[in-house]
Amino acid sequence: MKKDKKPDYVVYNEETQEYHGKLLPFASGVSAPKITPPDVTSWKNSHIISANNQIKAQYEELEKAYRVLMEKYEYNNLVYSAKFNFEPIVGKTYHLYKSKDESTFLSLIQPHECNFDHLGNFRLTADKIWEKL
Repeated sequence: MKKDKKPDYVVYNEETQEYHGKLLPFASGVSAPKITPPDVTSWKNSHIISANNQIKAQYEELEKAYRVLMEKYEYNNLVYSAKFNFEPIVGKTYHLYKSKDESTFLSLIQPHECNFDHLGNFRLTADKIWEKL
């Protein structure tokens, strides 16, 4: 038996054998107004620029924080790899020097009291991280 094909504008459910045109949230008749989606191109373009600027600003902040963190890491590594024969006290200032044999050492001696190559002043923080002064 041949099924009767309904026209395209008729909303008919083949499984339940019911017409569903009246249940739709939009008009489905031939005389119904044309459904046209709104043009959101200008909205997209303005928001793309805004979103990209915000993402770029966040990226630059992260990049700056990364550089600061890596600098701390390098200084911390430099001081911990230096020679010292004492237990540093948290909060006290120490001086890092380079000796004639190119090795580094940590000292309490002020830079004006000796003639070694002074690399910087450092303080040990409470988290055991060396901070460059």
